[in-house]
Amino acid sequence: MQYKLTLEKRDESIKLETLRKSGKMPAVIYGPKIKTTSVAVKLVDFEKAFKGAGESSVVELRGLGEDHDALIHAVDFDPVTDIARHADFYIIEKGKKVQVSVPVVFVGVAPAVKEKGGILVKVMRELKIEASPKDLPHEINIDIAPLTELDSRISARDIKMPTGVTLLTHGEETVVSIAQMVEEKEEAPTAVDMSAIEVEKKGKEAKEGEAGAEGETADAGKADSKDAKKEKK
Repeated sequence: MQYKLTLEKRDESIKLETLRKSGKMPAVIYGPKIKTTSVAVKLVDFEKAFKGAGESSVVELRGLGEDHDALIHAVDFDPVTDIARHADFYIIEKGKKVQVSVPVVFVGVAPAVKEKGGILVKVMRELKIEASPKDLPHEINIDIAPLTELDSRISARDIKMPTGVTLLTHGEETVVSIAQMVEEKEEAPTAVDMSAIEVEKKGKEAKEGEAGAEGETADAGKADSKDAKKEKK
């Protein structure tokens, strides 16, 4: 599907806040043979095109004299409202291939998950590819049916690319795999040695008793000393 957007050159004397209040979004266009130009686009039109094209499908830009094929790059969203505030359009040079990262979509059912209780681990969310603008896929589907064992995986090289598309992601990179569920063992409560506690308790009582006896002996010694001094007098 071909997505189209109508742009207009932006009057930079108009404040961005004023522009946004009018329902338009500021943006720029640039490319190998295109001078960087400030433009504006209707926000509602941009949101519709971006939802369908994302950052990997070609968008046809109109309204600037000559029409251009472009990719949407670097969209800035409001952190509170999540509304697009600005975008870059990269103009594709005619006759040249482009390199983009395309999202992957996992389809089907993995027998290792359904039958053996494995966990599906999605390692990569996109693949880097190269293709002519007309051959760029919006997404790449990956069938997970070959994941039959608990140690199985699908590497980038295992994925069949659409016609005209070259994979740039390293072939050995794991895209999706199966992990085995590991049950956590509960640790048994440590047994309390009551005999050790009793011995410790008795030892403590004995020490306290000895301390008391020493105190009594000391007091008795002091009393005897006082009596002896009285007799001498």
